[in-house]
Order: sequence, then C-alpha cells, then structure tokens
Amino acid sequence: MEEVVRATGHEHVAAEHASTLEVTTDDYLTPAGDCIVGIDADRAPADFDDEFVAACRDEDATVTLVLEADGHREEVTGSGDPDLEFADDRSMVGRTSDYVDDRTVFVDADKAAADLDRDLVAALADGAALTATLRVE
Repeated sequence: MEEVVRATGHEHVAAEHASTLEVTTDDYLTPAGDCIVGIDADRAPADFDDEFVAACRDEDATVTLVLEADGHREEVTGSGDPDLEFADDRSMVGRTSDYVDDRTVFVDADKAAADLDRDLVAALADGAALTATLRVE
C-alpha cells in the first residue's frame, strides 16, 4: 500500500534537522523550518486512506518514504506505531525517535532531514518539484 504526496521545494529548504523530516501543505517556509523538505503539498495525513493508516498502526510495519526531485532519489525507512493518528491536515513528519503526535507518519527512522543526500536538498532549495511516496509493508 502506498500514498503519494506532491509538493515543491523552496529557497529556505536547508534539511538540517537531526531527528525529523517534514512535508507541509503550507505555501511558505521560513529559515527556522530546518526539518521541512517540501511545501505546498497536495495532501496531508488526514487525507490518507483508512486502510493505509491501519497498516501503519501495526507496530511490526515497515514504513518507507521515497523522496524524488530533479532526478535525485532518497529512501527513509521507519516503523509503524499503534499510536499514529494521521489526523493532521497540514503536515506529515517522520521521526528518528519514538515520539508520536498527530503529524507523525512513522517513527524510528534511519534518516532525518540532516541525513538526506545534499544533491537532493540542493534541488529542493532551487524549488524542484517533490514526489514523496509513503509505502507500508
């Protein structure tokens, strides 16, 4: 099962946060948003299919986020959690920790924004279109 979110980069994409990464429906980004890799997303966790959400709530689930922009590709792998809400209508966040709030779509990730390929980050900082595909197994 998968959910696809389309967003765009922004000149303030820095991807420097050490424990999270985020894609938001907001159409702006300030330099303080150092975990945000895409803005103006066409969907948020509240829009995801109920079956997909249920699968992500399995503590044994593997959730993979594939980020693609301007010919660059990065995979981030995390875990599902029974407490995932998928309730937020603005942004989705992947976390290296086990912290869960209404924006969290996976926990225990193997990468955060700071770990992303710098060529991908540079493309996003230049405003490249971003496809963020979430898969659950």
